[in-house]
Amino acid sequence: MTSSRAALLVRQLDLVWSLFEHHRAGLDDPACFWEPAPEAWTVRRGEAGRWVADWQVPEPDPVPTTSIAWLTWHIGYWWTTTHGHCFEGGAPGREEIDWPGTAEGAVVWLTELKERWRAELAALGDEELDSTERTAGLPWGREQTLADIAAWVNVELAKNVSEIGLTLHLRRALSG
Repeated sequence: MTSSRAALLVRQLDLVWSLFEHHRAGLDDPACFWEPAPEAWTVRRGEAGRWVADWQVPEPDPVPTTSIAWLTWHIGYWWTTTHGHCFEGGAPGREEIDWPGTAEGAVVWLTELKERWRAELAALGDEELDSTERTAGLPWGREQTLADIAAWVNVELAKNVSEIGLTLHLRRALSG
């Protein structure tokens, strides 16, 4: 039986997603690839034609500014990883998660990830939400309940979508 807590998490997800929808009109390729500062992290077409995100381990301090392309890759990365570990028994590594190559492709990719996550989340009962079994394989969040991870997804999405919005506003302000 679906939990009222799962329904709350889904409503929160839908609310955060509406902020992404608000910014969608401004997401085109030039906006995605605009770099707000020198040496910003972005995604780049590699030798094999794959779109690969800038990354450094350990992360520098401070972390560089990021392009919207990088932010959408980042959402896709953690959502693919989280969904894979929580609902599919495993997930690809960071290096295997490619950006689609266009703003339109990124929107389609993220929408599909959101719909898959939302459907899984909506079906959960309290026992599953309180379990740590599904989260045990996550590179982050070990020993956290699935409810904790679902709440984190909502917060992380809100943070990343806010960064997308801020970058869009900054680009518009600086381009006149």
